[in-house]
Amino acid sequence: MNGTETLSRPLKLGVATEETWGFLDDIYAELSAHHETAKFERRTLTLPAFNTRLNRRRFNNDLTAFLQSNDVVFFEWASSLLAEATRLPKSAAIVTRLHRYEMYKWADKINWDAVDAIILVSEAKRREFTRRFPAQAGKIVVIPEAVAPDRFEPVYRPYRGDIGILCHLRPRKRVYDLILAFSEIAGARPNLHLHIGGGEASGFEEYAAVLPSLVERLNLQDRVTFYGAVADPVAWNRNMDILVSNSYSEGLQVSILEAMAMRRYCISHHWEGADELLPPENLFFTERQLIETLLRYNDATEAEREAQQDRLRQIVLDNFDISRTKVAIRRLIEGVGAGLAPARFAPDEQPEHPTLA
Repeated sequence: MNGTETLSRPLKLGVATEETWGFLDDIYAELSAHHETAKFERRTLTLPAFNTRLNRRRFNNDLTAFLQSNDVVFFEWASSLLAEATRLPKSAAIVTRLHRYEMYKWADKINWDAVDAIILVSEAKRREFTRRFPAQAGKIVVIPEAVAPDRFEPVYRPYRGDIGILCHLRPRKRVYDLILAFSEIAGARPNLHLHIGGGEASGFEEYAAVLPSLVERLNLQDRVTFYGAVADPVAWNRNMDILVSNSYSEGLQVSILEAMAMRRYCISHHWEGADELLPPENLFFTERQLIETLLRYNDATEAEREAQQDRLRQIVLDNFDISRTKVAIRRLIEGVGAGLAPARFAPDEQPEHPTLA
Protein backbone atom coordinates (compact mmCIF):
# COMPACT_ATOMS: atom_id res chain seq x y z
CA MET A 1 0.00 0.00 0.00
CA ASN A 2 1.22 3.49 -0.74
CA GLY A 3 0.19 5.10 2.54
CA THR A 4 -3.16 6.48 1.30
CA GLU A 5 -4.93 3.15 0.88
CA THR A 6 -5.96 1.28 4.02
CA LEU A 7 -7.89 -1.85 4.82
CA SER A 8 -11.46 -1.17 5.86
CA ARG A 9 -11.36 -4.06 8.36
CA PRO A 10 -8.88 -6.47 9.93
CA LEU A 11 -8.09 -9.47 7.80
CA LYS A 12 -8.89 -13.06 8.57
CA LEU A 13 -5.36 -14.28 8.15
CA GLY A 14 -4.15 -17.88 8.06
CA VAL A 15 -0.54 -18.90 8.63
CA ALA A 16 0.60 -22.28 7.36
CA THR A 17 3.90 -24.02 7.97
CA GLU A 18 5.02 -27.51 8.91
CA GLU A 19 8.72 -26.73 8.98
CA THR A 20 10.99 -24.54 11.10
CA TRP A 21 8.92 -21.99 12.99
CA GLY A 22 11.90 -20.09 14.43
CA PHE A 23 12.06 -17.45 11.67
CA LEU A 24 8.37 -16.67 12.13
CA ASP A 25 7.88 -15.81 15.82
CA ASP A 26 8.20 -12.03 15.54
CA ILE A 27 6.32 -11.91 12.24
CA TYR A 28 3.42 -13.96 13.62
CA ALA A 29 3.22 -11.69 16.67
CA GLU A 30 3.08 -8.64 14.38
CA LEU A 31 0.35 -10.19 12.23
CA SER A 32 -1.68 -11.27 15.26
CA ALA A 33 -1.54 -7.77 16.74
CA HIS A 34 -3.36 -6.36 13.72
CA HIS A 35 -5.48 -9.18 12.34
CA GLU A 36 -7.54 -12.22 13.30
CA THR A 37 -4.88 -14.87 12.85
CA ALA A 38 -5.10 -18.67 12.82
CA LYS A 39 -2.54 -21.45 12.31
CA PHE A 40 -3.09 -24.45 10.08
CA GLU A 41 -2.81 -27.76 11.92
CA ARG A 42 -2.78 -31.11 10.17
CA ARG A 43 -4.98 -33.78 11.79
CA THR A 44 -4.18 -37.47 11.40
CA LEU A 45 -6.02 -40.70 12.13
CA THR A 46 -4.37 -43.78 13.60
CA LEU A 47 -6.76 -46.48 12.44
CA PRO A 48 -5.39 -49.97 11.71
CA ALA A 49 -6.39 -49.87 8.05
CA PHE A 50 -6.76 -47.31 5.24
CA ASN A 51 -4.62 -44.81 7.17
CA THR A 52 -3.02 -43.26 4.10
CA ARG A 53 -6.24 -42.82 2.13
CA LEU A 54 -8.27 -41.44 5.07
CA ASN A 55 -5.52 -39.10 6.24
CA ARG A 56 -5.10 -37.82 2.72
CA ARG A 57 -8.81 -37.08 2.44
CA ARG A 58 -8.90 -35.42 5.86
CA PHE A 59 -5.85 -33.30 5.01
CA ASN A 60 -7.39 -32.10 1.74
CA ASN A 61 -10.65 -31.26 3.49
CA ASP A 62 -8.89 -29.42 6.31
CA LEU A 63 -6.67 -27.43 3.98
CA THR A 64 -9.62 -26.54 1.75
CA ALA A 65 -11.62 -25.36 4.77
CA PHE A 66 -8.64 -23.37 6.07
CA LEU A 67 -8.27 -21.56 2.75
CA GLN A 68 -12.00 -20.88 2.55
CA SER A 69 -12.16 -19.45 6.07
CA ASN A 70 -9.40 -16.85 5.57
CA ASP A 71 -8.97 -13.77 3.39
CA VAL A 72 -5.22 -14.33 3.00
CA VAL A 73 -3.08 -17.34 3.83
CA PHE A 74 0.65 -16.83 4.42
CA PHE A 75 2.84 -19.87 3.74
CA GLU A 76 6.13 -19.39 5.59
CA TRP A 77 7.90 -21.98 3.43
CA ALA A 78 7.21 -22.42 -0.28
CA SER A 79 7.13 -26.19 0.11
CA SER A 80 4.70 -29.09 0.53
CA LEU A 81 1.75 -27.23 2.06
CA LEU A 82 1.93 -24.54 -0.60
CA ALA A 83 2.18 -27.14 -3.36
CA GLU A 84 -0.98 -28.82 -2.07
CA ALA A 85 -2.84 -25.52 -1.61
CA THR A 86 -2.13 -24.35 -5.15
CA ARG A 87 -3.75 -27.51 -6.54
CA LEU A 88 -7.03 -26.74 -4.79
CA PRO A 89 -9.74 -24.37 -6.12
CA LYS A 90 -8.64 -20.83 -5.26
CA SER A 91 -10.64 -19.32 -2.38
CA ALA A 92 -8.11 -17.13 -0.54
CA ALA A 93 -5.27 -14.85 -1.54
CA ILE A 94 -1.90 -16.56 -1.05
CA VAL A 95 1.40 -15.03 0.04
CA THR A 96 4.51 -17.16 0.52
CA ARG A 97 8.11 -16.69 1.60
CA LEU A 98 10.77 -18.76 -0.15
CA HIS A 99 14.04 -19.07 1.78
CA ARG A 100 16.38 -21.35 -0.20
CA TYR A 101 15.94 -25.11 -0.26
CA GLU A 102 12.40 -24.85 -1.63
CA MET A 103 13.87 -23.48 -4.87
CA TYR A 104 15.39 -26.88 -5.59
CA LYS A 105 12.95 -29.32 -4.00
CA TRP A 106 9.51 -27.74 -4.34
CA ALA A 107 9.45 -24.83 -6.79
CA ASP A 108 8.60 -27.00 -9.81
CA LYS A 109 5.71 -28.63 -7.92
CA ILE A 110 3.91 -25.38 -7.11
CA ASN A 111 1.23 -23.77 -9.29
CA TRP A 112 2.66 -20.25 -9.09
CA ASP A 113 -0.32 -18.80 -10.97
CA ALA A 114 -2.35 -19.41 -7.79
CA VAL A 115 0.09 -17.40 -5.65
CA ASP A 116 -0.50 -13.66 -5.29
CA ALA A 117 2.81 -12.49 -3.79
CA ILE A 118 6.22 -14.13 -3.36
CA ILE A 119 8.67 -12.95 -0.72
CA LEU A 120 12.30 -13.74 -1.51
CA VAL A 121 15.12 -13.16 0.97
CA SER A 122 17.73 -11.67 -1.38
CA GLU A 123 18.22 -10.08 -4.77
CA ALA A 124 20.27 -13.14 -5.71
CA LYS A 125 17.24 -15.34 -5.10
CA ARG A 126 15.09 -12.90 -7.09
CA ARG A 127 17.41 -13.30 -10.09
CA GLU A 128 17.42 -17.08 -9.77
CA PHE A 129 13.65 -17.33 -9.35
CA THR A 130 12.99 -14.96 -12.25
CA ARG A 131 15.24 -16.99 -14.56
CA ARG A 132 13.19 -20.09 -13.80
CA PHE A 133 9.72 -18.52 -13.61
CA PRO A 134 9.83 -15.28 -15.63
CA ALA A 135 6.03 -14.98 -15.77
CA GLN A 136 5.96 -14.59 -11.96
CA ALA A 137 8.48 -11.71 -11.74
CA GLY A 138 5.82 -9.09 -11.00
CA LYS A 139 4.75 -10.90 -7.84
CA ILE A 140 8.17 -10.81 -6.17
CA VAL A 141 9.10 -8.59 -3.25
CA VAL A 142 12.58 -8.91 -1.73
CA ILE A 143 12.46 -8.69 2.07
CA PRO A 144 15.72 -9.88 3.68
CA GLU A 145 15.97 -12.28 6.57
CA ALA A 146 16.32 -10.39 9.86
CA VAL A 147 17.04 -10.75 13.56
CA ALA A 148 16.13 -8.84 16.73
CA PRO A 149 19.38 -7.02 17.64
CA ASP A 150 18.35 -6.53 21.27
CA ARG A 151 18.36 -10.32 21.74
CA PHE A 152 21.99 -10.50 20.65
CA GLU A 153 23.60 -7.83 22.75
CA PRO A 154 27.38 -7.70 22.35
CA VAL A 155 29.45 -9.18 25.15
CA TYR A 156 33.14 -8.28 25.17
CA ARG A 157 35.75 -11.04 25.30
CA PRO A 158 39.52 -10.75 24.77
CA TYR A 159 40.62 -12.06 21.40
CA ARG A 160 41.97 -15.63 21.56
CA GLY A 161 41.77 -16.89 17.99
CA ASP A 162 38.71 -19.13 18.32
CA ILE A 163 37.24 -19.85 14.87
CA GLY A 164 33.76 -21.35 14.74
CA ILE A 165 31.44 -22.87 12.19
CA LEU A 166 27.91 -23.80 13.30
CA CYS A 167 25.79 -25.88 10.94
CA HIS A 168 24.36 -29.29 10.21
CA LEU A 169 27.19 -31.43 8.90
CA ARG A 170 26.33 -31.82 5.23
CA PRO A 171 28.44 -31.37 2.08
CA ARG A 172 26.83 -28.02 1.19
CA LYS A 173 28.40 -26.47 4.30
CA ARG A 174 31.92 -27.55 3.20
CA VAL A 175 33.26 -28.19 6.70
CA TYR A 176 35.75 -30.72 5.25
CA ASP A 177 37.25 -27.95 3.11
CA LEU A 178 37.43 -25.60 6.09
CA ILE A 179 39.42 -28.17 8.07
CA LEU A 180 41.88 -28.47 5.18
CA ALA A 181 42.29 -24.69 5.03
CA PHE A 182 42.77 -24.53 8.79
CA SER A 183 45.51 -27.14 8.57
CA GLU A 184 47.47 -24.74 6.34
CA ILE A 185 47.71 -22.08 9.06
CA ALA A 186 47.53 -24.08 12.29
CA GLY A 187 51.31 -24.44 12.52
CA ALA A 188 52.02 -20.79 11.74
CA ARG A 189 49.49 -19.41 14.25
CA PRO A 190 49.47 -21.56 17.43
CA ASN A 191 46.77 -19.39 19.03
CA LEU A 192 44.14 -20.44 16.47
CA HIS A 193 41.60 -23.15 17.30
CA LEU A 194 38.77 -24.43 15.08
CA HIS A 195 35.41 -25.19 16.72
CA ILE A 196 32.82 -27.21 14.77
CA GLY A 197 29.27 -27.05 16.12
CA GLY A 198 26.35 -29.02 14.75
CA GLY A 199 25.14 -32.58 14.43
CA GLU A 200 24.97 -34.84 11.40
CA ALA A 201 22.29 -34.15 8.83
CA SER A 202 19.87 -36.89 7.87
CA GLY A 203 21.09 -38.66 4.76
CA PHE A 204 24.66 -37.40 5.14
CA GLU A 205 25.92 -39.64 7.93
CA GLU A 206 29.05 -40.54 5.97
CA TYR A 207 30.03 -36.87 5.65
CA ALA A 208 29.77 -36.31 9.41
CA ALA A 209 31.77 -39.49 10.05
CA VAL A 210 34.76 -38.58 7.89
CA LEU A 211 35.37 -35.19 9.52
CA PRO A 212 36.92 -36.49 12.80
CA SER A 213 38.93 -38.96 10.73
CA LEU A 214 40.32 -36.10 8.65
CA VAL A 215 41.31 -34.21 11.79
CA GLU A 216 43.16 -37.27 13.11
CA ARG A 217 45.00 -37.82 9.83
CA LEU A 218 46.08 -34.18 9.87
CA ASN A 219 47.18 -34.57 13.51
CA LEU A 220 44.99 -31.67 14.57
CA GLN A 221 43.13 -33.31 17.46
CA ASP A 222 44.39 -30.64 19.89
CA ARG A 223 43.43 -27.80 17.53
CA VAL A 224 39.96 -28.83 16.36
CA THR A 225 36.97 -29.48 18.64
CA PHE A 226 33.65 -31.08 17.65
CA TYR A 227 30.57 -30.21 19.71
CA GLY A 228 27.75 -32.13 18.06
CA ALA A 229 24.31 -30.54 18.19
CA VAL A 230 24.48 -27.17 19.98
CA ALA A 231 21.54 -26.50 22.31
CA ASP A 232 22.30 -22.80 22.84
CA PRO A 233 23.71 -21.28 19.62
CA VAL A 234 23.82 -17.77 21.10
CA ALA A 235 26.04 -18.83 24.00
CA TRP A 236 28.17 -20.91 21.62
CA ASN A 237 28.69 -17.97 19.24
CA ARG A 238 29.65 -15.71 22.13
CA ASN A 239 32.61 -17.99 22.84
CA MET A 240 33.95 -17.51 19.32
CA ASP A 241 36.06 -14.72 17.86
CA ILE A 242 35.46 -15.51 14.20
CA LEU A 243 32.42 -17.19 12.60
CA VAL A 244 32.82 -18.76 9.16
CA SER A 245 30.22 -19.58 6.52
CA ASN A 246 31.86 -21.87 3.99
CA SER A 247 28.71 -22.99 2.14
CA TYR A 248 28.35 -23.00 -1.62
CA SER A 249 24.66 -22.03 -1.36
CA GLU A 250 22.55 -20.14 1.19
CA GLY A 251 19.45 -18.00 1.28
CA LEU A 252 20.48 -15.16 3.58
CA GLN A 253 22.15 -16.86 6.52
CA VAL A 254 20.43 -16.04 9.81
CA SER A 255 23.14 -17.64 11.98
CA ILE A 256 25.67 -15.19 10.55
CA LEU A 257 23.29 -12.27 11.15
CA GLU A 258 23.01 -13.33 14.79
CA ALA A 259 26.79 -13.47 15.16
CA MET A 260 27.19 -10.08 13.47
CA ALA A 261 24.67 -8.60 15.90
CA MET A 262 26.81 -9.94 18.76
CA ARG A 263 29.89 -8.18 17.31
CA ARG A 264 31.54 -11.39 16.30
CA TYR A 265 33.74 -11.15 13.23
CA CYS A 266 32.13 -13.05 10.36
CA ILE A 267 33.54 -14.15 7.02
CA SER A 268 31.94 -16.11 4.23
CA HIS A 269 32.60 -17.95 1.03
CA HIS A 270 31.19 -15.81 -1.77
CA TRP A 271 28.06 -17.88 -2.36
CA GLU A 272 25.57 -16.08 -4.59
CA GLY A 273 24.00 -13.36 -2.45
CA ALA A 274 26.70 -13.28 0.25
CA ASP A 275 27.61 -9.75 -0.89
CA GLU A 276 24.15 -8.66 0.30
CA LEU A 277 25.10 -9.84 3.79
CA LEU A 278 28.77 -8.96 4.26
CA PRO A 279 31.17 -6.31 2.91
CA PRO A 280 33.72 -7.32 0.22
CA GLU A 281 36.67 -7.66 2.60
CA ASN A 282 34.76 -10.33 4.56
CA LEU A 283 34.20 -12.53 1.51
CA PHE A 284 36.43 -15.11 -0.17
CA PHE A 285 36.28 -17.47 -3.13
CA THR A 286 39.38 -19.65 -2.86
CA GLU A 287 41.01 -21.48 0.02
CA ARG A 288 44.00 -19.13 -0.27
CA GLN A 289 41.69 -16.11 0.09
CA LEU A 290 40.05 -17.74 3.12
CA ILE A 291 43.45 -18.21 4.77
CA GLU A 292 44.48 -14.62 3.98
CA THR A 293 41.23 -13.27 5.44
CA LEU A 294 41.66 -15.25 8.66
CA LEU A 295 45.30 -14.18 9.04
CA ARG A 296 44.53 -10.53 8.32
CA TYR A 297 42.03 -10.39 11.15
CA ASN A 298 44.13 -12.51 13.51
CA ASP A 299 47.15 -10.26 13.00
CA ALA A 300 45.24 -6.96 13.25
CA THR A 301 45.47 -4.67 16.26
CA GLU A 302 42.79 -4.79 18.93
CA ALA A 303 41.50 -1.39 17.78
CA GLU A 304 41.29 -2.61 14.18
CA ARG A 305 39.40 -5.74 15.22
CA GLU A 306 36.93 -3.74 17.33
CA ALA A 307 36.26 -1.36 14.45
CA GLN A 308 35.43 -4.30 12.18
CA GLN A 309 33.15 -5.83 14.83
CA ASP A 310 31.32 -2.51 15.21
CA ARG A 311 30.83 -2.26 11.47
CA LEU A 312 29.23 -5.70 11.26
CA ARG A 313 26.79 -4.97 14.07
CA GLN A 314 25.89 -1.68 12.40
CA ILE A 315 25.10 -3.50 9.15
CA VAL A 316 22.55 -5.59 11.07
CA LEU A 317 21.05 -2.50 12.72
CA ASP A 318 20.78 -0.69 9.39
CA ASN A 319 19.57 -3.50 7.13
CA PHE A 320 18.45 -6.62 8.97
CA ASP A 321 16.39 -5.51 11.97
CA ILE A 322 13.27 -7.66 12.45
CA SER A 323 11.33 -4.64 13.74
CA ARG A 324 11.28 -3.29 10.17
CA THR A 325 11.08 -6.61 8.35
CA LYS A 326 7.98 -7.79 10.22
CA VAL A 327 6.15 -4.57 9.34
CA ALA A 328 7.16 -4.87 5.70
CA ILE A 329 5.76 -8.42 5.56
CA ARG A 330 2.54 -7.35 7.29
CA ARG A 331 2.05 -4.45 4.88
CA LEU A 332 2.61 -6.70 1.89
CA ILE A 333 0.01 -9.17 3.20
CA GLU A 334 -2.41 -6.32 3.85
CA GLY A 335 -1.85 -5.02 0.34
CA VAL A 336 -2.65 -8.42 -1.11
CA GLY A 337 -5.74 -8.55 1.13
CA ALA A 338 -6.82 -5.19 -0.29
CA GLY A 339 -6.41 -6.50 -3.83
CA LEU A 340 -3.20 -4.64 -4.64
CA ALA A 341 -0.40 -6.14 -6.70
CA PRO A 342 3.03 -6.33 -5.02
CA ALA A 343 4.42 -3.94 -7.66
CA ARG A 344 2.17 -1.16 -6.29
CA PHE A 345 4.01 -1.02 -3.00
CA ALA A 346 5.91 2.23 -2.56
CA PRO A 347 9.69 1.75 -2.20
CA ASP A 348 9.71 3.38 1.24
CA GLU A 349 7.46 0.64 2.54
CA GLN A 350 9.98 -2.09 1.69
CA PRO A 351 13.26 -2.56 3.60
CA GLU A 352 16.10 -0.80 1.85
CA HIS A 353 18.37 -3.16 -0.05
CA PRO A 354 21.71 -3.08 1.77
CA THR A 355 24.68 -1.43 0.11
CA LEU A 356 27.72 -3.06 1.66
CA ALA A 357 30.46 -2.08 -0.78
